[in-house]
Amino acid sequence: MRNFHVLLSPTPRGARLARLLATEQLRAWGLPLDPAALIVAELANNAATHGRVPGRNFRLLLYVVGDTLRIEVTDTRGDRLPHPQAPTIPTAEAGRGLLLVDALADRWGVTQDRPPRKTVWAELTFPVPESPKPNPPRSGPTCAPYAPPTGEKAPHQAPPLPPAGQTHSRE
Repeated sequence: MRNFHVLLSPTPRGARLARLLATEQLRAWGLPLDPAALIVAELANNAATHGRVPGRNFRLLLYVVGDTLRIEVTDTRGDRLPHPQAPTIPTAEAGRGLLLVDALADRWGVTQDRPPRKTVWAELTFPVPESPKPNPPRSGPTCAPYAPPTGEKAPHQAPPLPPAGQTHSRE
């Protein structure tokens, strides 16, 4: 099981850092960045915007079990449970985050933790890459035939030295 967790400030900078750190961790694990990075960005932004309590951080946790990546964001506003809803104004710039998470994740939900915490989680299932097939055995020599040394060395000539008093330029 691979896992990564970090505490971040509930600010726009903390949400951006969550996305950047998650992207680097996914890259290190060899997992696809999309849509996981977008889900992290939305959940971290929600924690920084709606789950913010001054002086309390939010936690980002990523872990992989088998072929499933689980993303968890825990904040300290357990009294505010998120639920997806369409924005009231079609041209609104906010209000679509959980709709995106719902569309991109295979599963997602909210877990109430010990007060005052809640965890919003999302899971993505990746196809397990097939292990490379071994090369079938082949007949025949695998390298050049062995020839015992004869004791004679092949001639080797060093490059000529420059005339005395001359130097080479480095151009």
